[in-house]
Amino acid sequence: MSTLLEVNGISVTFDGFRAINNLSFNIGPAEMRAIIGPNGAGKTTFMDIVTGKTRPDTGKVLWGELSRNLVGMNEARIAQEGIGRKFQKPTVFEDQTVEENLLMAVKNKRGAFSVLFWKPSDADMNRVAELAAEIGLANELMRKSGELSHGQKQWLEIGMLLAQEPRLLLVDEPAAGMTPEEREKTTDILVEAAKTRAVVVVEHDMEFVRRLNCKVTVLHEGSVLAEGSLDHVTSNQQVIDVYLGR
Repeated sequence: MSTLLEVNGISVTFDGFRAINNLSFNIGPAEMRAIIGPNGAGKTTFMDIVTGKTRPDTGKVLWGELSRNLVGMNEARIAQEGIGRKFQKPTVFEDQTVEENLLMAVKNKRGAFSVLFWKPSDADMNRVAELAAEIGLANELMRKSGELSHGQKQWLEIGMLLAQEPRLLLVDEPAAGMTPEEREKTTDILVEAAKTRAVVVVEHDMEFVRRLNCKVTVLHEGSVLAEGSLDHVTSNQQVIDVYLGR
């Protein structure tokens, strides 16, 4: 299987605390992966390293067919390479409509100069309609984003990331604060997205992880403790001891 992202021997220490400890694993080009583990296991730091927010002390993050090392590239450059990240708290433009938020995201792929004279084309509008359908907001296009429910805002933000056509989407705790119906819809959106790109979900909610029905990587003290199906990792005694038994 070809690899889209290869994390290779990454370590990082903050004030003497080793947040990531010789971490290595691979993600394929169209794969859903869940990352679980106790607080302080290194899940967020791993995302920070991949997106260029944190620079590791050692190791490489190899990306794409050319295996380019992302370590040392800045956040904007890494985003241009095709890595999108969704944080836990949704960041949408609340005074703008759903349509305007999505258009802004579609538009962001162009250079600064062309944006000044930019008028949405039919193709842009079609793309916005497609995205809105994909994230379940086709009937909400004219609503101000600030009026949306928490779950809908999360979907809009996922749509804004998908508008930029990333090859890898990193999603932090998407199920937090959602109703059961919203969580189900979120599962559908992410599973659909993972058919054409890599999607990595950091999540505490085991039921949500189960519904993603994907390979799970368990982190503990900054290293991979176990990897495999959810049933496989949750029956691992070490995983039960450090995480599930708490």
